[in-house]
Amino acid sequence: MKTSDPLNPEVIQWWNNKIKEIYALIPDFGGFLVKANSEGQPGPQDFGRTHADGANMLADAFKPYGGIVMWRAFVYEANSKDRAAQAYKEFMPLDGQFRDNVIIQVKNGPIDFQPREPFNPLFGAMKKTSVMPELQITQEYLGHSIHLVYLAPMWEECLKSETYQEGVGSTVARVTDGSIFPQKHTAIAGVANIGLDANWCGHDFAQANWFAFGKLAWNDQLTSEKIADEWLKLTFGKTQASIEWNVCFLSPVKQMMLESHEAAVNYMMPLGFHHIFAPQDHYGPGPWWGPEGVRKDWTPPYYHQADSKGVGFDRTQTGSNAVSQYHEPLSSQFSDVTTCPEVYLLWFHHVPWTYKLKNGRTLWDEICYRYDMGQKQVRQFQKVWDQVEPYVDADRFAAVQRRLRNQSGNTQIWKDGCLLYFQQFSKMPIPYDIARPVYDLDYIIKNFTKDRP
Repeated sequence: MKTSDPLNPEVIQWWNNKIKEIYALIPDFGGFLVKANSEGQPGPQDFGRTHADGANMLADAFKPYGGIVMWRAFVYEANSKDRAAQAYKEFMPLDGQFRDNVIIQVKNGPIDFQPREPFNPLFGAMKKTSVMPELQITQEYLGHSIHLVYLAPMWEECLKSETYQEGVGSTVARVTDGSIFPQKHTAIAGVANIGLDANWCGHDFAQANWFAFGKLAWNDQLTSEKIADEWLKLTFGKTQASIEWNVCFLSPVKQMMLESHEAAVNYMMPLGFHHIFAPQDHYGPGPWWGPEGVRKDWTPPYYHQADSKGVGFDRTQTGSNAVSQYHEPLSSQFSDVTTCPEVYLLWFHHVPWTYKLKNGRTLWDEICYRYDMGQKQVRQFQKVWDQVEPYVDADRFAAVQRRLRNQSGNTQIWKDGCLLYFQQFSKMPIPYDIARPVYDLDYIIKNFTKDRP
């Protein structure tokens, strides 16, 4: 056909015929998951239509068969002032225009599965449209299947976030699980992959993230601690554990899991840094990457905005005003640098290097200490794992030990690369009580950030 315009009668008829054909072959077919007008890919906007026009055309074809359309809200434009604000900008005006068998699938944060993001402001804001969270089980931005990062704390943080859209208690979980909007469809998505490894997941502890997603999908009120406790007992065969096993294995390994996400944030992107990865595989650091001719929103400098005055993306009223997409009191809280949670500080503000944080340190010093802390946390994980060797079979012990060693080495690259790069702007010394960089910045750029080690 010459067009894919969703309002073209011939296009509509083509999809009606195709969906009828699918149901003849697969009577219990569920529906379509659609990614459109995203990352340069085509969609209804190419024809002057809206996301609702595209989703509804398919939804109408599915209606006789009970099928649904899950339409992803992962959109951004090359010329957008702030990629984090784009989904809200495109979808909020369409609230109430989608068919009742359409669900808008929204990533947990406004960017793209970053180590830490504030929740996506679309949660709870679209009051007439079904909205489902999309989480990422595979660790695209969290060390792949090499780093031990238990993701349940990150998901729990998102699900328990207050949106205030229907008053206190309007958490992301409750505005998407039917508790507050019982008339809407409820669903949750997990982006995952399976490899050729014997354990499927590449890392023995990565399976905990699959397990955690499954548990939270059915009960979003579960805690990360409870899920980790259950997974460890099931995985290491001690459902009827002895006191010794509980004390010497379960307790320290569970604590390691519960700390692992915060550790990853510390050695990758603390204090609201985001999307400063090497571009090739989203594995190592790459805050310097910004070649000529590449879309700005595909480069780390677009996000960290480092200069001699400070660092961070201004999303307040003086910047992109993305804070306005959050319901009060969050909008005001995020807008004020003194009340913005420091874990999101550089997400919402461009902050002077000499700005004093609540602990009395300057921003620059705190950045240094956070990277150092993350490295120390992972090295402590190595010690914990070595101590539990008597309680783990030889194969799994060696596999996890080897990956922790790689992860620990990677923290050095992250710490050295980011501190040496940003020091060029801050012109301030690395605190004396932090171990000196091992690598030169040029060496890191040349040897460690093009391909995953």
